[in-house]
Amino acid sequence: MACPEAAAAEVEEARAFLGSLLRDFPKALGPDEALPWSPPGRGASPSPDEAPAEMADLARTFLGSRNAPPLLAASLIHAAVSDLLQTDLSDFQKQNVEEEEAGHHGTSPLLDGGPLQRCFFNKLWEVCCKWQKQPPTLKPLDRYLQVSIHATRNTRRKMEDRHVCLPEFNQLFGMTDNVDRAYFAVFDGHGGIDAANYAATHLHVNVAHHKEILRNPVEALREAFEKTDEMFLLKARREKLRSGSTGVSALIVGNKLHIAWLGDSQVMLVQRGKAVTLMEPHKPERQDERQRIEALGGCVTYTDCWRVNGTLAVSRAIGDLLQKPYISGCADSASFELTGAEDYVLLACDGFFDAIQPFEVVDHVLEHLMQNKGDGLKTAESLVSAAKESGSTDNITVLVVFLREPKEIMADCLREPKGCPEDDSAAKSLFNIFSSKTNN
Repeated sequence: MACPEAAAAEVEEARAFLGSLLRDFPKALGPDEALPWSPPGRGASPSPDEAPAEMADLARTFLGSRNAPPLLAASLIHAAVSDLLQTDLSDFQKQNVEEEEAGHHGTSPLLDGGPLQRCFFNKLWEVCCKWQKQPPTLKPLDRYLQVSIHATRNTRRKMEDRHVCLPEFNQLFGMTDNVDRAYFAVFDGHGGIDAANYAATHLHVNVAHHKEILRNPVEALREAFEKTDEMFLLKARREKLRSGSTGVSALIVGNKLHIAWLGDSQVMLVQRGKAVTLMEPHKPERQDERQRIEALGGCVTYTDCWRVNGTLAVSRAIGDLLQKPYISGCADSASFELTGAEDYVLLACDGFFDAIQPFEVVDHVLEHLMQNKGDGLKTAESLVSAAKESGSTDNITVLVVFLREPKEIMADCLREPKGCPEDDSAAKSLFNIFSSKTNN
């Protein structure tokens, strides 16, 4: 529980932010006034099912650009989206829907994004006015979490990775049952950025709205991938999109870690200085994946690597309309008990894991913590640099979620080097070097 002084400081921080925003936007937007976010084309023509997530994503970007306190931003978005859904969204229905492909299973009419976004911003503005007088109570996580994120285009022409970090998952979806929840995801797009953008916008919303989110979170996480894939395929048919995206997500609920994944983006756990394998990535050369693809009439061939039908080097992904059903949208999932002995969770795309093995992650993180006196904030940046030095030319995204204080992790390894992998001479060497420095 936060102490009274900290709670009072949070209230003042919230009031200061709301005051700043309302000074810049002293009144609601008129029908012809410019929208406050850029580019205005994002969420231009969503379906009614897509609208809440698209509006929430616009607001997250907008509030984040103004350095809104994360808990406050998430709570504002939840309130504004809830208010928006009280309106009749059919009022925003586009009159001209020639973009719809009439032959494709009765897709919903599209909404006119301009008026919809303006209405949503005004809902957000109204909540800010109300809360400036009396900000709500904002409850942070009881669990310790520190997040380090770094992403780079590397030598590729375009950046097609996306990531999502939501320690404020409960606030974003109005969940008040006093159970800690935090969501993290990495998406690695191919053939364009549309699928990765879509997954980063919609997957966590589909998780939160799944009927089993409270009783069976891992089922909600797994099935949200399939739901997101289905939604994106409708958009892909409508807009003639051909991109796809692998993805990996982690949902911490109380003392459980739930994961789900499609393709070769991966998540790993480090526990007491040892790498713990949580999953097996979906690659065409896996025997079960090859059998599934061939049973559907597809093939797996080798050119520079194993590929499905001679094209994609992954066997499961969101999107890839032209390669369905060989490229499956059905995710795998797993759950793990968190005992308190866990150091951190790491999510990353194949641009990282193709260059750095899981056991090497432990060495790199420990070395970084030792060199930075236990400061873990730039751990992900250090890992990305290591992947580049090891030859990765792909986009790289690394997301590290520390479950214990990085200084404690480092101190435990120094006190008991046996806690580091026993067959890892590099970790022992680091221990010896650091020990000699502290003794001199």
